[in-house]
This record gives sequence, structure tokens and C-alpha cells, in this order.
Amino acid sequence: MIRHISAVTFAVRDMARSVEFYKKLGFELLYEGEHAAFSSLKAGEAFVNLSADPRYEHQRWGRAIFRVDDVDAHYRALQAQGLILEAPRDAPWGERFFHITDPDGHELSFAELLPVRA
Repeated sequence: MIRHISAVTFAVRDMARSVEFYKKLGFELLYEGEHAAFSSLKAGEAFVNLSADPRYEHQRWGRAIFRVDDVDAHYRALQAQGLILEAPRDAPWGERFFHITDPDGHELSFAELLPVRA
């Protein structure tokens, strides 16, 4: 049985720029780094892999969503890092979330589950 997505791998044009961006998001570098062809980062149980491809051209593919405990606190922490974000909002499906786009155009969301309303 599948329990959750373990990792997402993104093609990136500039490894150093992308590693720096994902570290600002709260990911810890586990493997390789700024000058590598492939790097792996981790936050909680989520892994993001970066694969260098200087010819990569962004195409809309969807969005990776990361669960956080407090979306507003995470939003403020990323704002303090100088990242430009849209404000968090509540969704009718029971999440509070915000979106951000990485330097190569990959769409990311951070979301927290809202309490179930009776």
C-alpha cells in the first residue's frame, strides 16, 4: 500500500541557485550541493531532489504540496527569508495554504489541515 510521496525530483537550470532557494524553504542538504549534477534535500519526511539541466525550459506540470503544522508561521518564516509569497488562505476542502514558485517555475504549496467543522 502506498502511504505517501517520498520525494519529488525537479529539473533545474542553476544548481547553486536552487539549493539556496530550497534551504530557505527549510530543507536540509543531504547529498552533493551547489556544484553537483544531482542534489538531495530533506524536510521532515519529505525529500526534494534537484537534477541539473542547463537546457531545462519550464513547462506547467502541476504542483508539489508539502504539509506543515502551522501554515501562517511557515509563511512568516519564508517572508523573513525575503521570499515573495501570496498570502495564506482557507480552502473549502479543509486546508489553509499558500503557493510559491521556485526559480525554475516549479509550483509549490505549503498547507495545513484545518479543524473539521461540525
